[in-house]
Amino acid sequence: MIWLPPRVLVISWLALLGLLTLTVLLAYQPLGGINFAVALTIASVKVIIVAAIFMELRERSAVTIAFAGAGLFWLAILIWLSGIDFMTRTAVSAP
Repeated sequence: MIWLPPRVLVISWLALLGLLTLTVLLAYQPLGGINFAVALTIASVKVIIVAAIFMELRERSAVTIAFAGAGLFWLAILIWLSGIDFMTRTAVSAP
């Protein structure tokens, strides 16, 4: 008897591979100002797939989902603060 992975896992894996291909293809296209927004949208879809399928959040209680959301919110705060720090630094020339 051959073991086959569940269909949901295969479909989500193929979706992630498709989104990866889309990300790479769009990285080389001159989209102008919307390039960043497109990349973030694709990344958000990937995060939702990973959280729902591989972390099995679709089958968990509301408390577990709330804590996962709080972790993502905290990560967003840390990324935002790092970006603000990077943008507000002044350029220092070498002596």
